[in-house]
Amino acid sequence: MHYKVRHTTTYLYSDAVVLCQNQARLTPQTMPGQVRHSFSLDIHPEPVVRRRWSDAFQNEVWYFSVETPHHRLQVTSRSLVERYAPGEIPAGMTPPWEQVRELLREPAEERERLAAQFRMESPFIIELPEARDYALTSFTPGRPILEAALDLTRRIHAEFDYSPAATAVSTPTREVFLNRRGVCQDFAHLQITCLRSLGLAARYVSGYLLTAPPPGKPRLVGADASHAWLSIYVPGSGWVDLDPTNNLIPAEKHVTIGWGRDYGDVCPIKGVFTGGGGQTIVVAVDVEPVDAPRDDD
Repeated sequence: MHYKVRHTTTYLYSDAVVLCQNQARLTPQTMPGQVRHSFSLDIHPEPVVRRRWSDAFQNEVWYFSVETPHHRLQVTSRSLVERYAPGEIPAGMTPPWEQVRELLREPAEERERLAAQFRMESPFIIELPEARDYALTSFTPGRPILEAALDLTRRIHAEFDYSPAATAVSTPTREVFLNRRGVCQDFAHLQITCLRSLGLAARYVSGYLLTAPPPGKPRLVGADASHAWLSIYVPGSGWVDLDPTNNLIPAEKHVTIGWGRDYGDVCPIKGVFTGGGGQTIVVAVDVEPVDAPRDDD
């Protein structure tokens, strides 16, 4: 599948903003299962400073500084991405989860050492004994790690309600666990908390999900969504994506932007500003299937 992705964030201020400085993580990754063919970032008003680099997790970061007084800031990213399904991994043939836990405690190879950093607590992921107990229902003794992780994914999907009004970005995972409701970000954080509580490596993934309109209805521009899921490290297979919101392994309909320890590492846009008064934020995402690009495109 090939997609044109457009992500527009508009900030509206009641008073003039005289200075704003921001970081944006909006560039799709090129990785196994995904190729980024093009990317552009349009910012209005035009920033006086703009630069990019790769962060510690190899996500592309754009920094920009707008120093023109403004009541409206609009940031639009445009991408052309090719996405194809990863090869199927026999879940029952993956190593026992306890073996993976021991491997990550004293990693010998570079890839295990890099994965081991995702075993630790982070600002949004703190140790919860109740999450560990919840995870152990799936992670029974000797069970293959991916088989157990898929069972945990299924249980979160079945036992937690998707409820956009129930949480905010700052809602603690403990509250999500107790109330059994939240959104994709919450479910990703919850499953990561469960996995890390067992000594396993799990990272937060930010991206997009192609959505389908109701039968007989046209696609609405801007109706697709920013989405979040997670990856678990499986020796011999690498990082395997899991989507507890939809109970599946992400494939052609998921577009990956980046990953980190939790949401804070891959927030699409964050920054500071001077002035502004009241603030309103409007986000529109459009993921449009397109024909494969020609060599002369």
